[in-house]
Amino acid sequence: MNYSSSISFFFIILLVQLISISSAYNEQDQNKKSPLDVDLPVGDIGLDDSFASSEILHSDEWPSSSYYHRRCPNKNVEKIINKKVKEWVDKDYKIAPSLLRLHYHDCAVRGCDGSILLNNDGSERRVNVSKTLRGFEVIDDIKAELEKECPKTVSCADILAAAARDATVLLGGEYWDVPFGRKDGRVSIGKEADIVPMGHDNVTTLLEFFQSMGLEVSDLVILSGAHTIGRTSCAQVQDRIYNYKGTGKPDPSINEKYLNFLQRRCRWASEDAELDAETPWKFDNMFYKNLQNGLGLLPTDQLLLSDKRTEPIAKALASMPSFLYGQIFGASMKKFGKVNVLSGDEGEIRTNCNFVNSHSY
Repeated sequence: MNYSSSISFFFIILLVQLISISSAYNEQDQNKKSPLDVDLPVGDIGLDDSFASSEILHSDEWPSSSYYHRRCPNKNVEKIINKKVKEWVDKDYKIAPSLLRLHYHDCAVRGCDGSILLNNDGSERRVNVSKTLRGFEVIDDIKAELEKECPKTVSCADILAAAARDATVLLGGEYWDVPFGRKDGRVSIGKEADIVPMGHDNVTTLLEFFQSMGLEVSDLVILSGAHTIGRTSCAQVQDRIYNYKGTGKPDPSINEKYLNFLQRRCRWASEDAELDAETPWKFDNMFYKNLQNGLGLLPTDQLLLSDKRTEPIAKALASMPSFLYGQIFGASMKKFGKVNVLSGDEGEIRTNCNFVNSHSY
């Protein structure tokens, strides 16, 4: 893979995106609601009857945002998911980044097939690397509601993709269109979850991992910005702040004041720390600005600014307005959500996200 050419290509695409996004943004209403009060746009809002019956909405095979329009014609699937996600985030805003992370862990192993949700001995969900994952009860709640409204129709993998988007928007991120039509997988193997990076890899390993999913260097840097919200276990950073690479000293790239804070915050591995030192519960591009000030928490985050393949992209994302970054993040998430998707007879529509169906229907 030629990373230099990939970076050049990224900046060309980025420039086109910025121009088109800026034009669209100038036409939008600037009076935005509070993130937790926002009503998300959904596929069939604003469509009159003549358009709803047009060829566009009938092109509903995977991938398509209109996939459920005919399969669940009397219910708005996205609206049901959004309502449930908002209820949970209103009760506990910290669940929002957990839903985004859950979707990431799902797609990173076997593709976006809901395999992370399977709750049986030896599954991805049961292994050590998945012990800090949260949000399973949210997906179960959404699935139960959808089974009442539109039985045996909406896949758990699709619920994960939409819930991740809605949770991001509720913390201030930009909306992106989610294509639907994923089928749920019937296999989940715990040891396969070991391939998911946990914050200690080098940039080359991360790039190879993303390339294995059909993604680019730009996707790695853009999607790493998800660390602008949420937290991680102090166990993930203790070596970095106390014994970096076995030196008995902290990582010299850490901001001195931030290091002092982390050493007080993370005396115990069981504690946790916010991934974004400045705005940890607001989805913005502060993550990239933090890197420029030595405020990256995970070793892999800070390395994005010291590797020549990722540095120019990280700096570009730091310098743009947050809403532009949000648009670019959404585009990468849409791409990520298509990784190794199952369709047709390759998978099923689980009636309970925790278990494969006991028989065909």
